[in-house]
Amino acid sequence: MTLGEQGREEGMRIGLIAPPWLTVPPEGYGGTEGVVDLLARGLAELGHEVLLAAAAGSTSPVTRVPGSLPPAARHLGRSQEELRHVLNAYAQLRGVEIIHDHTLAGPLLRRAGYRIPVVSTAHNAMDAVFRPVYAAISQHAALVAVSRHQAATATGVAVCRVIHHGIDASEIPVGGGTGGHACFLGRMHPNKGVLTAIRVARRAGVPLRIAAKVQSAGEREYFEQVIRPELGGDIEYVGELRAGEKFALLGGALALLNPLQWDEPFGMVMIEAMATGTPVLCTSRGAAPEIVRDGVTGFIRDTTPALAAALAECANLNRADCRRAAETTFSARRMVREYLEFYGQCVAGKHRPPAVGARGTAGP
Repeated sequence: MTLGEQGREEGMRIGLIAPPWLTVPPEGYGGTEGVVDLLARGLAELGHEVLLAAAAGSTSPVTRVPGSLPPAARHLGRSQEELRHVLNAYAQLRGVEIIHDHTLAGPLLRRAGYRIPVVSTAHNAMDAVFRPVYAAISQHAALVAVSRHQAATATGVAVCRVIHHGIDASEIPVGGGTGGHACFLGRMHPNKGVLTAIRVARRAGVPLRIAAKVQSAGEREYFEQVIRPELGGDIEYVGELRAGEKFALLGGALALLNPLQWDEPFGMVMIEAMATGTPVLCTSRGAAPEIVRDGVTGFIRDTTPALAAALAECANLNRADCRRAAETTFSARRMVREYLEFYGQCVAGKHRPPAVGARGTAGP
């Protein structure tokens, strides 16, 4: 059956392609893989048939394509790993009505005349590295940006739609913020702002718990040379946490410190924090102003003194407002519905990539 344009009336066969690096859902840190899992489950719950191409060992409760390879996290970013994954995925998804590809290489392999519509979500910043990649992708697939900021910086890239990520707040327990600490959650990378978070917490006199993934050689070097010397006293590194531990840390925190030093396209950790009832203290970089309502679900400040002053005010915010934002504005249901509507438009030919429309019609 085909999909009505509003994504409500009829079931369809939808192929989802996750990156090959982690399982879906991820066992620990993995924003894109978490989004793919929520999308897969949400689509299936609405009666659509979902076929998921993901790393072997994935546990998302939908049909998975055969031939998947083990997670390639140790080879993160290597083109041959991604190419092997997407070649198998496209071969296995010939019978679907639409493909939603979350990889970089996949849409570029779509030859002219490929009759199955392909949707691509841009999970990376539109910087000097990724902008030309997404410009090429947008010639072969209908490209979705994950924030208005990301779309606004996509010079030369044909962005068809902006769809914010969502979260299933029903799976996340509400915390009381009574742990007496602030927390930082993310990768151990300078652009995530962990050093600024430490300085803000110290200036405010608030204990800080740091939960961060340390994987690449650069991240390990940054941790050992810059962050480890800062640890001690009220500044504690607790490692990379699994989902239950992560939500316990967030829920017990006075605030999530997310002083980004780069233009992050979205930032799942912010809506995860809000789902636990915890406000977010962040800089105005990237999509943060689209996610955090200043003075309601957190504070947006751009200097260490201002961030430290705002941290003391987080206890005065209504944690129910944070939870409500996660349940409504940033719900998985809203995300799924918006993608379904977009799928319907693509199936109807309203977002046909120029490279495809300009050439022949042979192909699967």
